[in-house]
Amino acid sequence: MQAELILDARNATGESPVWHVQEQALYWVDIPAGRLHRWRISDGRADTWTAPNMLACIASQGDGSWLAGMEDGLYRIHPNDDGTLASDCLTRVAHPQANMRFNDGRCDRQGRFWAGTMAMDMAAASAVGSLYRYTEDQPEPLRPALCDMLVPNGLGFSPDGRVMYLSDSHPSVQRIWAFDYDIDSGTPHNRRLFVDMNHYPGRPDGAAVDADGCYWICGNDAGLIHRFTPGGKLDRSLSVPVKKPAMCAFGGRDLSTLFVTSIRPGGDISDQPLAGGVFALRPGVGGMAEPHFGG
Repeated sequence: MQAELILDARNATGESPVWHVQEQALYWVDIPAGRLHRWRISDGRADTWTAPNMLACIASQGDGSWLAGMEDGLYRIHPNDDGTLASDCLTRVAHPQANMRFNDGRCDRQGRFWAGTMAMDMAAASAVGSLYRYTEDQPEPLRPALCDMLVPNGLGFSPDGRVMYLSDSHPSVQRIWAFDYDIDSGTPHNRRLFVDMNHYPGRPDGAAVDADGCYWICGNDAGLIHRFTPGGKLDRSLSVPVKKPAMCAFGGRDLSTLFVTSIRPGGDISDQPLAGGVFALRPGVGGMAEPHFGG
């Protein structure tokens, strides 16, 4: 299956793709650049807005604004006509050390926002990352639901919302877990190993769940997108023409296109000139629309 380049975005770290059904457009971020990107399917137009600091993960709020995980907290951001992003802090996070930021995040099926934090110096292998849940009536301060992680990633929810997936993509971990998820209280429990990615090519990065309940995970460093069944069995692997696919999302007019963002590393990348681009795959299965924050 051939991956189609939809935009040679050259993102340093292209992440958090979200298909906006009403706009028929793909949104995503470039984390270190603090940029929000949009690509429209109707005419292929690409737009960019810049935030005041790093921008890691987003969820639509359904009114043209976005909930965003940034460096020091969660923000409401809104694209301006001048290419900037208006931002209002909703809640700050007391990181356990300096030089941390949010990483992967998304809403559960009921519209609660989940996002993880990490130390920016991955070489230090500091298990100071946490996973947070945020709701509209969230009391201050924001408190972690899970702690002692290095790089929380790969968040996803089963079609009925009763299973939550979470990975740690640090090279020393590379595992994906499944949790039973209480959809009434928004509480994960019964954590268990879903997939040990040390046995497969690539580190587990961002993920998506299709309408059949299968879990798609980017195999960072391997140029692959893996599909695992709800039982944790590898079903197939699709390739992209870059080494570091970062996150995937279903979208397109019938939600049957799998969009993939990627990372453009420093150094010699002559063997992967499209690194940092955004790609489209048509895997023959469909996804589900992402919930707006707040449901």
